[in-house]
Amino acid sequence: MAHIRLPSGDKAVLLTRYADVRQLLADPRFSHQLAQEGAARIATNESGTVFENEAAASLVDGHQRWRRLLNKSLTAKRVSAMQPRIEAMTEQLIDDMTRQGSPADLLSAVGFPLPVWVICELLGMPGVDRDKLAYWSNTMLSVSQYTQAEIDAAQAEFARYFMAHIAAKRAEPGDDLLSELIQAVDEGQHLTERELMLIGQGVLVAGHETTSNMIGKMMGMLLADRERWEQLVADPSLVRVAVEEVLRFDANAGFGLPRFISEDVEVGGQTLPRGTTVICSMAAANRDDQAYERADAMDLRRSPNPHLTFGAGPHSCVGQALARTELQTVLSVLLRRLPTLELAVPAEALARREGLLVGGLEGVPVRW
Repeated sequence: MAHIRLPSGDKAVLLTRYADVRQLLADPRFSHQLAQEGAARIATNESGTVFENEAAASLVDGHQRWRRLLNKSLTAKRVSAMQPRIEAMTEQLIDDMTRQGSPADLLSAVGFPLPVWVICELLGMPGVDRDKLAYWSNTMLSVSQYTQAEIDAAQAEFARYFMAHIAAKRAEPGDDLLSELIQAVDEGQHLTERELMLIGQGVLVAGHETTSNMIGKMMGMLLADRERWEQLVADPSLVRVAVEEVLRFDANAGFGLPRFISEDVEVGGQTLPRGTTVICSMAAANRDDQAYERADAMDLRRSPNPHLTFGAGPHSCVGQALARTELQTVLSVLLRRLPTLELAVPAEALARREGLLVGGLEGVPVRW
């Protein structure tokens, strides 16, 4: 339990132990919304991160309402029905990559376009400009990478773009998540037009950004040690368990999840007073040797594996089933199609993304 200073200059407490992080993430009393009196600010820019701005605060106020809507739409049945299309798209992207020849950047060829396509398919938003979406997304997740003017301009453009999609979908609804959310607004289910836009934007950004980064990091970690990759080539049945271990082992998960302590609480034998802002480091918790045997070793057969990468409790990630399906599918297809895949640069040369809430790599150069 360390006292830290955030990029904004405000003070917070950092939790790194598995039991402490799980306790706070699972406690429904404490919010990740920092747009309230006494909460620390994270970012260097004026409007703050998605945890701090007032727009996000309105979503947190109605958290369980819109969460129920998303849970209804992101059912295991719907995700399972999408898997064949996810696999076909992965095959197509790998076809395109191999046609262009080796070496290639696996992140830009597969890791980025696949989750964008999947989440746009789910929302019913075909033909999204990927480059623009990447920029809008990064400005939403900025800690120190963009100025306030850049963020304001990008978010205004993103809002106009998304509202146009809402209008088009309202005119011609389909069997997709955005149509279902619009129906909830039109039926007066306590969801405003602005909340609809914010939820839709949030799903679009969260649904592609984290998974894109995780595909890149997964492949970087697995190819960094040839034995790991060869183990999976020899036994593809390990894919599901291996993906869980990759999710646990990732030390570049990003900023972590904040919690604002609204009443005194005891954590790890110490009292955190009301008004404390806490940052929960899932990456550190997932490497806690009090929770895992050989926590600093990647064991592709590790089971059970109750990692905290998707959070815990009432605020856990609503899209985790979809993310798992994408990661498992990408890994399975790559193992089958490109068993000789390897990094085209030394593992230590893989450049990390900086200045954003989410951790990732700038690229994953590969050859085969």
